[in-house]
Amino acid sequence: METLLLTRGYEPIDRISWQRAVGLWWRSKVEIVEHYEDRVIRAPSLEVQMPSVVRILQGMRPKRLVATFSRANVYARDRGTCQYCALKLARTEATYDHVVPRRLGGKTTWENIVIACFVCNQKKGGRTPDQAQMRLRSIPAKPGARPAVWALEPGAVPTSWRQYLVDDRYWNGRLEEEK
Repeated sequence: METLLLTRGYEPIDRISWQRAVGLWWRSKVEIVEHYEDRVIRAPSLEVQMPSVVRILQGMRPKRLVATFSRANVYARDRGTCQYCALKLARTEATYDHVVPRRLGGKTTWENIVIACFVCNQKKGGRTPDQAQMRLRSIPAKPGARPAVWALEPGAVPTSWRQYLVDDRYWNGRLEEEK
């Protein structure tokens, strides 16, 4: 289970483990705003409901959220949409396509990897989009920052988070250039 981390102004900035949330609460770094109703954490000297949303108190700075190359971040950057046919995909249905195939010297970089549905990936094969007579919906680029609350599957957002998120499926955090 994860916990949504909010700024002092109740803006979402990250998803953290419930263990980290409890540790921050124990050290008076955050306050618990919402709980998971059906989850209780028990220790010899403590019993508390598992936090689902916590808010930073004064004196704690959230860590910067720098985008690193990963399958999850490519999926989030492309908003779970096939970059050839615009089909919305669940993470389990998404394939990762090298725009310039590796056999033609393409590298595994932000600028050369996109999300594709299985059908489009098979159709394109080991060719470039031009060779396969397919058009990219957007030019792949490195994002300025990773989404603070990752691209979530529909229905995967806990009910207690919904009032703090602008959009249940996607929410982008602060931008920072990677060094």
